[in-house]
Amino acid sequence: MKNLPAKIIGAVVATKERGATAVEYGIMVALIAAVIITVVTTLGGNLSTMFSNVANKI
Repeated sequence: MKNLPAKIIGAVVATKERGATAVEYGIMVALIAAVIITVVTTLGGNLSTMFSNVANKI
């Protein structure tokens, strides 16, 4: 019974750390998605221009 408060506090801390980890992973996924969207948008515009130029020259 003496260790009961320590076990309860340990369980609460472990739960909070798991929650923080989930938030961190969520932020990482959001940043990766933003980078992918930016790269695809930029490359898409450049590829469209390039293919238009090639089609006009043919």
